[in-house]
Amino acid sequence: MPTATAIINLDIEGPTISRHLYGHFAEHLGRCVYGGFWVGEDSPVPNEGGIRLDVVAALRALDIPNLRWPGGCFADEYHWRDGVGPREQRPRMVNTHWGNVEENNHFGTHEFMALCELLGAEPYISGNVGSGTVREMSEWVEYLTRDGDSPMVRLRKENGREEPWRVKYWGIGNETWGCGGNMRAEYSADLARQYATYCRDHGDNKLYRIASGASDADYKWTETLMQQISCFGCEATPKNFFQGISVHYYTLSGPWEAKGSATEFDAEDHYRTMLSAHRIDRILTGHSTVMDVYDPGRTVGLVLDEWGTWWDVEPGTDPGFLFQQNTLRDALVASTHFDVFHRHAARLHMANIAQTVNVLQAMLLTDGDALVLTPTYHVFEMNKGHQDATSLPVHLRGEGTRRTVGDAELETVSASASVKDGTVLISLSNLDAEEPAEVTLDLRGGRLGEPAARILTADKLQAHNTPEAATAVSPTAFDGVSVTAGGLRLTLPPHSFVTVQAPLDRR
Repeated sequence: MPTATAIINLDIEGPTISRHLYGHFAEHLGRCVYGGFWVGEDSPVPNEGGIRLDVVAALRALDIPNLRWPGGCFADEYHWRDGVGPREQRPRMVNTHWGNVEENNHFGTHEFMALCELLGAEPYISGNVGSGTVREMSEWVEYLTRDGDSPMVRLRKENGREEPWRVKYWGIGNETWGCGGNMRAEYSADLARQYATYCRDHGDNKLYRIASGASDADYKWTETLMQQISCFGCEATPKNFFQGISVHYYTLSGPWEAKGSATEFDAEDHYRTMLSAHRIDRILTGHSTVMDVYDPGRTVGLVLDEWGTWWDVEPGTDPGFLFQQNTLRDALVASTHFDVFHRHAARLHMANIAQTVNVLQAMLLTDGDALVLTPTYHVFEMNKGHQDATSLPVHLRGEGTRRTVGDAELETVSASASVKDGTVLISLSNLDAEEPAEVTLDLRGGRLGEPAARILTADKLQAHNTPEAATAVSPTAFDGVSVTAGGLRLTLPPHSFVTVQAPLDRR
């Protein structure tokens, strides 16, 4: 049996794992908003002001920290004034990016803010740089966050909201290298400075402006943005135009034009997927390294505001709606991503999975009045104790816990750990499709009390949840943990995710 040792230093505290690393993303795409979050006030599905209450309850159980909206590519053709005022008077538009369908704008700014309030989540709004104007985005910030009296404040009050909202996070465009305008890095960086200048702080609402950043390993794009706010190797504090830089990365098992099926795949496909998922570590390291040269004090955050698996759409569904099933394989992609995120917590400020409902690697799938929790949802729930916890360093040593995938090597055991309020949470993944792994937790600098463990696995990697089999992949208690003189020992079944929670005793 392959074996691994995870050395965990309980007395050496790392950076805080921001709760925003467990963020979410909702775009006007397919059935994410309409039929997912929003059913309308006349729907037989229980709702509050048109917002599905079963979706709200499920996401609140994750302690959802933030929600990004309205896109994605849709953000750069969305004009916010079309989505305020009486719904029956709102103009319609064509969603040219996703299915070429008509958008009625019934779900707009007020509906989104009501959703965030129901969720207890911070809003993250992506502004329109691709087809919008500086004035348009500046006035959106004013409409949402200004108090007192002004043209936008009066408009907001006419539309039924007296008090301003608090909206900290603002995206300055989306994928300006592609669907957000097909811009050069230099031009996009100039626009980021310009738009950021006119996105004002109103009152005590301080904005966290996020410049549209790179795709995958385009480190030059990140450097171009950093050059707008700092100088190479200098010790000056970066100019305060924007406080974060985004990056997008999706996990695939093959080429873009042939992504493969979400449910019909073999072990070879699985290992290629896991290798692709592991690549996020190298990509975050590359962007962080570039940023460190210009910002050694790490005052500017890296924001991975789109990540997740991307497969071919389910047969019989609209190809522009990006609806895919969600299997145990997807859950393991999520669990290994979070281990990487925790290691990058000093620079990584936020991450947003794409997307929350009915699109790509979703948390939830809805079908009429039915709601399904996906395997990925359960990883978020099992890991929620890491939110705003202090990371603990984990050093892995393995014997036989590697697989050759093409010309690369895949480490098949992944782990991370944190402590919060006197409780340690350890997350462990066995990515091997066939073999169990015996993992020894060598705990140093303290002791743990009685451990409680949970496991997420199934009889096969292709297992997934449906309305007819809603708990086919769901967490259960795990009794495969034994206490040793130096810590704990576990035998992780093949393709499994396990969390261990225990009180910390540093005596």
